[in-house]
Amino acid sequence: MAVGGAGFLIGRGTSPREVAPPAAAPVAAVPVVVQPTPALPDRGDIVKSRADLIALASQASDALASGRPLPKAAADLAGQRFELQLPFGCRGPSDADSDSPMRWRYDVEAKALRVHVAPVVWSGADPALTGDGTATGTIAEGFWIPRPWTVSETCPPAQDSAAPTGADAVTLPGQTLAVAQFADGAGQGLRDGKPYATVVRAAPEEVPGNQGLQLRLRGRIGGTADRSPVSCRQPAGPEQRPICIVAVMLDDLAINNPQTGKTLATWSADRTSLPDR
Repeated sequence: MAVGGAGFLIGRGTSPREVAPPAAAPVAAVPVVVQPTPALPDRGDIVKSRADLIALASQASDALASGRPLPKAAADLAGQRFELQLPFGCRGPSDADSDSPMRWRYDVEAKALRVHVAPVVWSGADPALTGDGTATGTIAEGFWIPRPWTVSETCPPAQDSAAPTGADAVTLPGQTLAVAQFADGAGQGLRDGKPYATVVRAAPEEVPGNQGLQLRLRGRIGGTADRSPVSCRQPAGPEQRPICIVAVMLDDLAINNPQTGKTLATWSADRTSLPDR
């Protein structure tokens, strides 16, 4: 019995002990990274487009026709940036003796593309500026926006009733929307109607065709003589669709060729009154 008891005790003493599992290491908390909400762009930083200028003129027309002031949101567009493309020469090249204000033609022998863009000049006596044509001293210079019922900045698709090649586009009596720079007195800073003209070498495959060319205008929406960003008049009375001129301050002008995607010429605003090179 003593031997058996001793063996039992020895067995207990030499049997492996149950070892408690090591305590789990504390799991470090993963910090939650809060992504900042992206800030929406300031509406004043958004470059205004043709659609915005058409909408501005529409609001001004409605205000004039209803005898109400221009909405504040529209008036606040003054000073904001804009970019506008005006297609021209959509009917093809003009004749050599053409006097169309915006035209182009291709000299096959010289392989030269000749472009001529003349701004419209409004005097203080022009009803489009003053309504009754009695004001003096105010001068504006700019461009009519063709087909102001569409936001498209390209030439219209060809139609069966299209004019023959070489026919010049005309300034219709129904022109109702323009962009222009305003000046007082002798029109300091304006070109006095002096055209933007350039001649560039071009291969036959670079000729614009029915895509025409584009006059690109960039700058800021400005103010008319009465500090409004747009001036609308009804020279023929309340039954006439208002004629509106959006005031702008140009930074630069360029002539683009949609056929190639190239810019043919650029004029900086600080040189618009100087001779072209």
